[in-house]
Amino acid sequence: MFPVGQLTGITLAGASAPGTITLNQPSGITLDDNEYLFIVDTFNSRIVGSGPYGFRCLFGCTATAGSSSSQLYYPETLRFDNHGNLFVADRGNSRVQKFILASNSCSLSYNQPTFCYNALWYSNASTFASSSTIGTLPYGIFINGINTVYVPNRISNTILSWPQWSTTSTSNSYSNLSNPYSLFMSMTGDIYIDNGYSYGRVDKYIFNTSNRVAVMNVNESCYGLFIDINNNLYCSLKNLHQVVKLLLNNGTTIPTIAAGNGSSGSLSNMLNSPQGIYVDSNLNLYIADSANNRIQFVQNGQLNGMTIVGNGSSTNFILNYPTGIVLDSNGYLFIVDSYNHRIVASSSTGFRCLVGCSGGGSTASQLSFPQSMAFDSYGNIYVTDRNNSRVQQFALQTNNCI
Repeated sequence: MFPVGQLTGITLAGASAPGTITLNQPSGITLDDNEYLFIVDTFNSRIVGSGPYGFRCLFGCTATAGSSSSQLYYPETLRFDNHGNLFVADRGNSRVQKFILASNSCSLSYNQPTFCYNALWYSNASTFASSSTIGTLPYGIFINGINTVYVPNRISNTILSWPQWSTTSTSNSYSNLSNPYSLFMSMTGDIYIDNGYSYGRVDKYIFNTSNRVAVMNVNESCYGLFIDINNNLYCSLKNLHQVVKLLLNNGTTIPTIAAGNGSSGSLSNMLNSPQGIYVDSNLNLYIADSANNRIQFVQNGQLNGMTIVGNGSSTNFILNYPTGIVLDSNGYLFIVDSYNHRIVASSSTGFRCLVGCSGGGSTASQLSFPQSMAFDSYGNIYVTDRNNSRVQQFALQTNNCI
């Protein structure tokens, strides 16, 4: 880059710009309105781009040139249309390729709908996925901003994905993956997967590739994963009674303590088998403190928590082994109340049961030890119904604030 009025340039990416990305005879470049760089990395046969956390491969990320729909062969130039779709002159294949924009959310990688205090969901769910697909005893689930659903299969050690409106899953296999309990997708499309059971780590699988990077060392499985708006990765260590965190891309894989002193207990600085976690835009941490039958709120910068729901709180609302927690954009809490076999939520008038309100079971209106939940962009609730070995979808019925 040559600043205006200057004859001496500054290297932004490639050789002599450490910490960026390796380039091999780049031949095209463009910028978007946020001044993110998009580069045609010709002899690496790929398109790369910059972002808030550095450079990443966007297309042609298979590490080899080729002619399939996911490959390029010595591309030369690129251009965007006004919808954000990317057109590439794929020189070696004598063609022009169009890559369609999949997501352009600038805030969150997941869905955070806005609900009224009295929003309702249909009591009967449809089964989104059964044990024949997801295996037995499912735990984690993640839905990104374009409604692709991700669920780990802990039996086959794969990650299943369903594009929006699809009833057919794709099985994504990753090397050296064992018994994954949880996963989370970053804003850049990278997938973070719990791999603590056998390998003692959290792995990142880079967007559009099968390339694995170990990003966090842990001593056991992460029953919950979350990435906050400052790019901190959180892991709930159920059996170690702690939540730990790590600033990504900071040169270390050793996390620090976010909550819990490592001993099981119910004091404000202790946890007992924590599972689901959530971090809000103010960097406050919410923890489903399962064996304490409570939800803990840990303010940004603090290690001691405050009980906001369940045992020891002032709400007088009983929880039985909560395992998941999500917030909507209004700050209403949605809790997977596992041993009560239901999903509950806060409102302007207190807490209420949303679905699974008739006790545990296997009918369309029942759950059996549910584990995690997520929203799609339409406000529908997806639940990993653990002991029924299925994922249930509860459709939003009404969301009228009057």
